[in-house]
Amino acid sequence: MQLIGKFWEAINQIQRRHLDPSSLQLRLTLEIAALSVFGLGSVAVWTSWKMQQILITTHTQSVEYIAVRFPRDVELYSEMLPIKTGLQKTIDNISVPGLLIWVKGSDGQLLAQSVGLNASFVVPKAQLMSLAEMPLKPQVHQVGERYLVLRQGSVIIKGILLGKVYMAQDVTNDQRQLIAATRSLAIVCILVTIVTMGAIAFRIRRSLQPLQEMSQMAGAISAEGLSKAKLQLSHAPSEVKELAQTFNMMLSRLSDAWEQQRQFVSNVSHELRTPLTVVLGYLQSLLRRGTNFNDYQREALETAASEAERTVRLLEDLLDLARADSGYMHFHLESVLLNDLVAEVAGMAQKFSNRLLTVTTTTDVEAIADRDRLKQVLINLIDNAVKYSDPEQPIVLKLERVDRQAIIQVCDRGVGIGLQNQSRIFDRFYRVDEARSSSTGGQGLGLAIVKTLVEGMSGSITVRSKPGEGSTFTIILPTQV
Repeated sequence: MQLIGKFWEAINQIQRRHLDPSSLQLRLTLEIAALSVFGLGSVAVWTSWKMQQILITTHTQSVEYIAVRFPRDVELYSEMLPIKTGLQKTIDNISVPGLLIWVKGSDGQLLAQSVGLNASFVVPKAQLMSLAEMPLKPQVHQVGERYLVLRQGSVIIKGILLGKVYMAQDVTNDQRQLIAATRSLAIVCILVTIVTMGAIAFRIRRSLQPLQEMSQMAGAISAEGLSKAKLQLSHAPSEVKELAQTFNMMLSRLSDAWEQQRQFVSNVSHELRTPLTVVLGYLQSLLRRGTNFNDYQREALETAASEAERTVRLLEDLLDLARADSGYMHFHLESVLLNDLVAEVAGMAQKFSNRLLTVTTTTDVEAIADRDRLKQVLINLIDNAVKYSDPEQPIVLKLERVDRQAIIQVCDRGVGIGLQNQSRIFDRFYRVDEARSSSTGGQGLGLAIVKTLVEGMSGSITVRSKPGEGSTFTIILPTQV
């Protein structure tokens, strides 16, 4: 019963996986089950056929012996008695329970027949005697609901054909026992097949479990955890262990490559930021103090200063991400009254963007956060809202507390973000619309930094958006440690 329970558990797991036809577990289970059904079915069919042959052989030998003996006994009795009397005497002597014998002359007239038949012989004699022909060799036939061994032979007395003798042996009980045994064998085969399929499904699931563990572990590995990621399978076949070792070596190589890339970005950003800052300072100084530039020269200097400033901001963003990846970004977490902080950021953003920003709240909300980092997060989100919404559309900042969480929402009525892009907007260098992002000066790092900073404060950020209706970014921060 326990094995059958495991079988149904395996079936339920297959159903939960929507019967994926490409599943190795499903294919192996079905293929091995099919082979088992074919093998057991072949054995059952052969056994039933063999039992049938044994039954036929047992009864046909008896009928064949009587058929061979019958003409000799008739000839022996006919020397002492009239022919009909001799025929009846012979039939009476060789008759056994369940055997019906009758003799017809050459003209089709009944000459003699069995009397005092066993009660088990329920087939009407008239129905049997009406048969004109029977097989020359004993064979099993079904007559009505009974099974009979039928045989006919010739009766020759002194070289003269007297007629034909017909024999019918009732083997119904034995045949029914054979059918019952065959059915029992079929039921046993079905049960064995079910148990075998359950055992096979359970064993295959256990054999594939290390691969499922590898899949789960591989799916949980992130870029930040590559250096510590390692697959460890204690109870697994040697082939799977070899695969795990190869996977671990690949993870090690990926970790080294990721570390080299991160170090390269950090070094390049650090080395380029200082000279570019100097260049930007000189360009801005020239623009402020220069009085004899023509329009073309001033436009060229303004363009160079703008691009230098954008590049410096990009390098600063890259440095922030590199510090976060390396674990060198520290957060000064404290209890912050969000009402004041959000109002301060909204007022500053409204002053420099000339956009209408409104703050809605119903109560004082405190959260555990880094004040400066949270300001940077809100400025980035408001800057995004300003860039991707019409100037006449307001930007709303909502503040509330739910249970032990502080929630800040930045809402706009801008162009919105398609559902297919919402899961990737927090990826580095990902931009929904390349043309629009280039025109607004974005490099696809702002939201990546926002997510890094929020998660560094033990918070989370999500987006809900619809094209043409705007976007809502939701920040969730803890209210206590």
